[in-house]
Amino acid sequence: GQAIVREGAKSVAAGMNPMDLKRGIDMAVEAVIADLAKRSKKIKSSEEIAQVGTISANGEAEIGRMIAEAMDKVGQEGVITVEEAKGLETELDVVEGMQ
Repeated sequence: GQAIVREGAKSVAAGMNPMDLKRGIDMAVEAVIADLAKRSKKIKSSEEIAQVGTISANGEAEIGRMIAEAMDKVGQEGVITVEEAKGLETELDVVEGMQ
């Protein structure tokens, strides 16, 4: 993000039209999003969610399982918030409604 701003500012300072720069960035964003969509794989099972969670948690399988459990409880439209624990235990609390 910062590199795009820095290089964009250099380009504008060198005489590039800011609107042309914006259009170029927008085109690049669309291309990246399309490529990510093409490469992505839908996951369906709780086991697959746990695998992705484990990878995201630097190989911590317990955290991966907890993420899958949280996803099962809140559903696709739910919100998961991660907070630093005050103790040594890792726990999952489900809060219904708004907080």
